Amino acid sequence: MPELPEVETVVRGLRDSLEGRTITGLRTYWPRHIAAPADTAELKHRLLGSQILSLGRRGKYLLFQLDSPDTLIMHLKMSGNLGVFDAADPLHRHDRTVFELDNGQELRFEDMRKFGKVYLVANTETVLGKLGPEPLEDSFTLASFRQRFAGRSRVIKPLLLDQTFVAGVGNIYADEALHQAGIHPQRRADTLTKGEVARLHAAIRAVLQTGIDKQGATLTTYRQPDGRLGGMQNEFAIYDRGGEPCFRCGQPVVKIVVGGRGTHYCPGCQK
Repeated sequence: MPELPEVETVVRGLRDSLEGRTITGLRTYWPRHIAAPADTAELKHRLLGSQILSLGRRGKYLLFQLDSPDTLIMHLKMSGNLGVFDAADPLHRHDRTVFELDNGQELRFEDMRKFGKVYLVANTETVLGKLGPEPLEDSFTLASFRQRFAGRSRVIKPLLLDQTFVAGVGNIYADEALHQAGIHPQRRADTLTKGEVARLHAAIRAVLQTGIDKQGATLTTYRQPDGRLGGMQNEFAIYDRGGEPCFRCGQPVVKIVVGGRGTHYCPGCQK
């Protein structure tokens, strides 16, 4: 699933093509893509004719600010990709939702697994209200991060994947951050020392920023809006390296399942 760095890369890659454009048409080839409003006719009535003022991101969600009371929100889920194409270009067989633009181009939401979602809402809190803090914002201080551990005893890996705890961190960057911080993924949150929490705070910010700098990680379906692959997969210290030697200590990387998710760690560096 695209995580914060991948979604941020998509937002940055779409801005020049979409900001200032007006949405003139909508075609849906998989109605379940549309999460709100439930009535596609209402969606078209509220959306068509709207100008896209700006693009942003909250956690793993893309936000399209319109010149209307509504905000267009998209979630790429497991296999979603967004790209801008000329209307004459042939559709990809996995294109599910197409937004026609006033310049003869189209924003196409490709989604092989069909789990992606599109929302048009007047109040973004109905979709985003439960998200935790943005880990790359200045407000995500060590003090605020420590406060979020109060009363929490969950295993640390599933806690990092909980979007109400920290927004945007997924399986890849949780593994990378825990390895960089030297914390075993099965540790309970309430057993972490102040020093370990400080290392984890710094590691989360570092691995996410590296992911953005490398334009995301392409392992299966993710790619940038212009079709290029990301480069973060070439920088992994631990993720997807089961059986390979740890770059830090040389011990083989181990893959286990934690909280139902494949998890990579080094038994030498993460006691």
